[in-house]
Amino acid sequence: MATLLGVPWMRIRCLPNTTTHPFLRRSSSYILSFSTKNRRSFGVFASSSSNVNLPEKKVNEVRVRFAPSPTGNLHVGGARTALFNYLFARSKGGKFVLRIEDTDLERSTKESENAVLQDLSWLGLDWDEGPGIGGDYGPYRQSERNALYKKFAEQLLNSGHVYRCFCSNEELEKMKEIAKLKSLPPVYAGKWATATDDEVQEELAKGTPYTYRFRVPKEGTLKIVDLIRGEVSWGLETLGDFVIMRSNGQPVYNFCVTVDDATMAISHVIRAEEHLPNTLRQALIYQALGFPMPHFAHVSLILAPDRSKLSKRHGATSVGQYKEMGYLPQAMVNYLALLGWGDGTPNEFFTLQKLVEAFTIDRVNKSGAIFDSTKLRWMNGQHLRALPPEDLIKLVGERWKVTGILKESEGMFIQEAVELLKDGIDLVTDADKALSNLLLYPLYSTLSSPEGKPVLEDKLYEVATYLLSSHDNGELTLALEEGPDGWKKWVKSFGKSLKRKGKSLFMPLRLLLTGKLHGPDMASSILLLHKAGKYDLVAPQAEFVTLDERFKMLREVDWESFNKDQPPLESAVVASH
Repeated sequence: MATLLGVPWMRIRCLPNTTTHPFLRRSSSYILSFSTKNRRSFGVFASSSSNVNLPEKKVNEVRVRFAPSPTGNLHVGGARTALFNYLFARSKGGKFVLRIEDTDLERSTKESENAVLQDLSWLGLDWDEGPGIGGDYGPYRQSERNALYKKFAEQLLNSGHVYRCFCSNEELEKMKEIAKLKSLPPVYAGKWATATDDEVQEELAKGTPYTYRFRVPKEGTLKIVDLIRGEVSWGLETLGDFVIMRSNGQPVYNFCVTVDDATMAISHVIRAEEHLPNTLRQALIYQALGFPMPHFAHVSLILAPDRSKLSKRHGATSVGQYKEMGYLPQAMVNYLALLGWGDGTPNEFFTLQKLVEAFTIDRVNKSGAIFDSTKLRWMNGQHLRALPPEDLIKLVGERWKVTGILKESEGMFIQEAVELLKDGIDLVTDADKALSNLLLYPLYSTLSSPEGKPVLEDKLYEVATYLLSSHDNGELTLALEEGPDGWKKWVKSFGKSLKRKGKSLFMPLRLLLTGKLHGPDMASSILLLHKAGKYDLVAPQAEFVTLDERFKMLREVDWESFNKDQPPLESAVVASH
């Protein structure tokens, strides 16, 4: 793309008219040229005559914006768009502007706006200008910029780029029906485009409602060079004269966006591909107002696994939902960045600062990116375990206390529990299940399971008898009091007395002491269970089975019934417990 002081030139090709269209007479700060089928061409060169006094933008300064509509939660697609804008601005030493597009008065709410701002802040995407901060190009809510829109609309009316259209809704619907019958695009037929002043004055005198319509050349194509998609073109004949101001005086989206981006000196517009068709209307408005065009970059959509557009039917889709589910902001940022972008290396682990250092717009993919919730969960686990130990302990410890599993949120027990269980925790919420599994004692269900049968048949009752004896004479308790070294000595001695070692020793011990066949390191698990019971750290509702209670249950096991494949009633044991 050719540029002039960092501003892209735009080239529109049209068939010439014998009369000079108002569109051609408009001044411009970039080059706009029209060419015919026989290659005749001419150009318009001028400077902006918008007469708007704005703070001067530094030459080649990068200014990008994220402009959410406060009509709902921040979708992950919107969050990724915000992230790409943020990364581009920070990587170029530019400004990241936040603008609230709240012209949809019926659906926009203050609650939604606050939620969007909170989600952006949670992700760490701090803005340089916008709500709560201000800036030289405010106000930063569209609902507070109506006077500016009306000023530019009147300017376009006076210059002939727009005209008043008095067509009723019924007339417009009839035009669409006629166009459909003729297999033509549903564009405005131009009834009021050539009206005389007397005809206009007559309708004004009657108080007939009217809209402002923009005059569009009837033939030709418009081309832009998109920073992600390359050259993109549209046929002007498919557009028709479009409305920029409704009959109630409210400006339409494309007009607001163009005025806002121009008067806020936005240099690059990075947005979702669904806005690509809007570029045609916006480019015409830019030229008519004499504003320089920004660079455009349209990011592909985020898709569901079935390659449809990601929606609520696929599960959580908003940033707030993932926050409530226990995801870390740094993991969300890392994952969203990799949806359609990569630095060209196998590396998938990025902090926000590393993303700023590595990000380039030319590495953003054209194709849609699949949202993989399993990959996101895995990535969250990576970031969780990469936290400084004290931060992870604090995070999980507070979670355990808030959810009512533990009575305390800090201490040696929590430090050791986090260290033991962290590899099985991908979300903070996983910590609840991880600790609960450690505290529970599903002995009877394990003994009754097909997987427990081989252990049971390997003379498990014999190991249980020796284990009960070691508990009763105090040897096991003394070993646990001594910590890891004491446990090692006890296990070695216990194995010798049974003439067992390896799997034949540790598998029955794990089953008898934890009630499970699998789990984290057994020594650390038993030592933690001992401390939890000794210091009364577990809340009553957690259903913790202490080691003493476990040995009581072991005494009540009817091994003969188990060996005859007639498991005893677990309910009786649970009731006695």
